[in-house]
Formats: sequence, C-alpha cells, structure tokens
Amino acid sequence: MNSDISPGFYDDIPEAEYHADRESLSVSGAKTLLKAPALFRHQQDNPVHKDVFDFGSAAHALVLGVGMESIYVSPLEEFRTNAAKAEKAEAQRNGLSVITPSDWLKVCDMADALASHRLASRLLSDGKPEVSAYAIDEPTGVMRRGRFDWLGATIIPDYKTAASSDPDVFIKAAVNFGYHMQHAWYVDLAADLGHPAEAFAFIVQEKEAPYLVTVIELPEELVRVGAARNRRALERFRDCTESGTWPGYLPDTEIATPAAPRWALYAEDNAA
Repeated sequence: MNSDISPGFYDDIPEAEYHADRESLSVSGAKTLLKAPALFRHQQDNPVHKDVFDFGSAAHALVLGVGMESIYVSPLEEFRTNAAKAEKAEAQRNGLSVITPSDWLKVCDMADALASHRLASRLLSDGKPEVSAYAIDEPTGVMRRGRFDWLGATIIPDYKTAASSDPDVFIKAAVNFGYHMQHAWYVDLAADLGHPAEAFAFIVQEKEAPYLVTVIELPEELVRVGAARNRRALERFRDCTESGTWPGYLPDTEIATPAAPRWALYAEDNAA
C-alpha cells in the first residue's frame, strides 16, 4: 500500500504530478473519502478544473513567490465568444491558471497589502515555499502526502484567500471546508518526518479591498476533531484499497436512517 515515492520532503515535484498521485492520500482526498468513497474514486478518475481556484492560485503564486509560470493573465475580461472560450480551455489543458486583467490587478494589490502585515510577512520570510511531503501512517500503512504552502522553521503558515478574515467568521469556514483536518494533517505529517515545527497558522486574506489580513491559529479542541476525522479517513482508504470496494454514502446492503432536522420539528411544534 505504499506510494512509489519514499518518505521525506521534496521541493522539486511539479504540482500536476503531486495531484496525480493515486497511491498516497492527501487531506483533500481524506475530506472526500469521509463523504463517500465512491465520490473520491470518481474524482480521481475524472479530475475537473474549477475556474474558482484560478484566482487563489494566482494569489498564492505572487504572495509565495513561486509558480508564476503557471499563471496566464489573459488580455480578455470576459470569455463569452467561442474563440475566447477555446483559448481559455486550451490554456487550462496546458496546466495554466487563467486570470483576467482586473483580477490580476486585484491580486497585485492583495500581495502589497499582505507585505505590509508584519506578522504575516515574518512568517513567510523564513522557510521554503510549495514543499511536498510524504510519510507513512504507521497504524494503517497508508502513505500520506501534503503540499505545504510554506514550510517554516518553527511555525508552518498556510495562506488562504477568503470572503472574510474576521476570526469569528473564518472559524465557521474552517469547519465547513475542513481546515481543522488540514491543520492536524500537516502538523502530524511534519512531525513524522522530524520537522521541529511548534505551531500551524492560517494567513487569511480577504479578496476585496482593503484586503484585510489576519493570522489565525485554530483552537486545540477543534484540531483534535480534525485529527479524529483524519484517522477515520485513513482507515477507510486502507479498507477500500484492500477490498477494491468504494461504496457510496453507505454500503449497498444498508438502509439510511437520517435524524430529522431540528428546524423541521421546531417549525411543526410552533405551527399555528
């Protein structure tokens, strides 16, 4: 159940090659596995490029100082004509993230705003960008992988663009998008490879002016929940790989018995 690659840190693995690895498990794959193994396998077999990620890719490239060769700033603001759509699709097939001129200017302003944030700038001044890491999970034998935005010496930061960098708003997004799983996954991965990191923090930046930046560390109790979810995902990946069976939301021999939504019961109890 091992990937062909040996455990360790790698700073020379192309992003496309990293994401194409089917033998190891990433935290994004772990999130999908917990929804339905069949969905995880389908997404592996049918990778889809989502335009919404292009903006974030451009911001990451400029802020982290790596990956600009994969960013294509189109001369077009819109892709309505067939010719424009074909040009965009061709660029994406070649592994490029396509961004409009106005969005590129916004990304440049975001990078300038982040550079003026003292703590965020300090966190991104010591370490290496876009480092891939592989380590075996001993209880399951599964090879885990992760791609660190920035592998810091003592604090590992991860850069996120978001609708809001308000800590009270972001903590809800962290649960919805599984960032607590990412926190636990990356800390465990680094520790298993002997990295001396003492903490993990998200550098969160808003995508609208004035592009506010907040450095956020998730609460320990939430990270423990993320770690427990990671454990279930690793066990599920092992079991599905060994059996060759990738079920949907439930095994096809079981009946689902979901709990009634509280809001539905409340509405009925308070009906006139």
